[in-house]
Amino acid sequence: MEGRGYESQEQPTDASRPGTRRILMLGGTGTIGRATVAALVGRGHEVVCIARPKAGSGGKLTQAKTGQLLLGTQVIFGSVTDPVFLAEQVFRDHSFDAVVSCMASRTGEPDDAWAIDHQAHVSVLSLAKESGVKQMVLLSAICVQKPLLVFQQAKLAFEKVLMESGLTYSIVRPTAFFKSLSGQVERVKNGKSFLLFGDGKLTACKPISDDDLAAYLADCLEDESLQNKILPIGGPGPALTAREQGEALFKLLGREPKFTSLPLGIMGGAVKLMDGLAKIIPPVTPKAELARIGLYYATESMLVLNPETGLYDADATPETGKETLVDYFKRLIDGNETADRVDYDLF
Repeated sequence: MEGRGYESQEQPTDASRPGTRRILMLGGTGTIGRATVAALVGRGHEVVCIARPKAGSGGKLTQAKTGQLLLGTQVIFGSVTDPVFLAEQVFRDHSFDAVVSCMASRTGEPDDAWAIDHQAHVSVLSLAKESGVKQMVLLSAICVQKPLLVFQQAKLAFEKVLMESGLTYSIVRPTAFFKSLSGQVERVKNGKSFLLFGDGKLTACKPISDDDLAAYLADCLEDESLQNKILPIGGPGPALTAREQGEALFKLLGREPKFTSLPLGIMGGAVKLMDGLAKIIPPVTPKAELARIGLYYATESMLVLNPETGLYDADATPETGKETLVDYFKRLIDGNETADRVDYDLF
């Protein structure tokens, strides 16, 4: 039932320590969201999460399972896209010191992007401001620097609203997540080649782990140097190209690198075809946008973009944390971790 609260059995042990705040958490059931919830609870904050009655990828999480994933929090079940639910079930009955959002559209399709990345956030921000909330930490994306896609435009539109809201804000724009780069681990383990677009040297990123990003988001609540700023952030360097990621994977497996190059022209042609079909058959439009998203990530680096040169700059991309992508690959190979990649698959 929407609006029903769920109090998890395990509660923070140090919630009364100085600096403890009451936090409204959006997007807590996602991989970064769960890590952020754990970081906030671990620091003694009192966390209230909004979650769909059937949350997670494909709506597979029951309310009981969601409560288990978000231990130490209170979960309120309902739709963040429903202003009435937000007003009556969330903000009328609860007070908060800050909002932390790791919420994002799952598909990036136009309707989904504007509903979640923009409008749902606008609704929460408006009610939060009315209720006296003073601070918001927003997980955005580094790719909004070059907004060629609908979801990037939706994110930027909300970033602008947040910056003009009068709240203390931190807009965190991370580089690539570990899970988004792990899609080929199993195929390589099974003896197949590592797939590259072109020569695999066109794009690079400074991958960041869930836990390191979560700690950074939590820091934004407390560290004034991270407030009222747009914050691009990566994990420990150096920046890695796709080819270097593949080479690292083969080295961990003790095998000679074996690559298969996919011509970018094929993907570009597919995008043009889908765009053409969308003009004739409007229902194809969401699929055309997904094709553009795939091409974007195949051709654009996830690093700070120098506005003067128009080039991506690894040296200008800040770093945080200690976990490396190679460490993550090793855990996957050893079976010590399983990648939940439903929302990341490209290959």
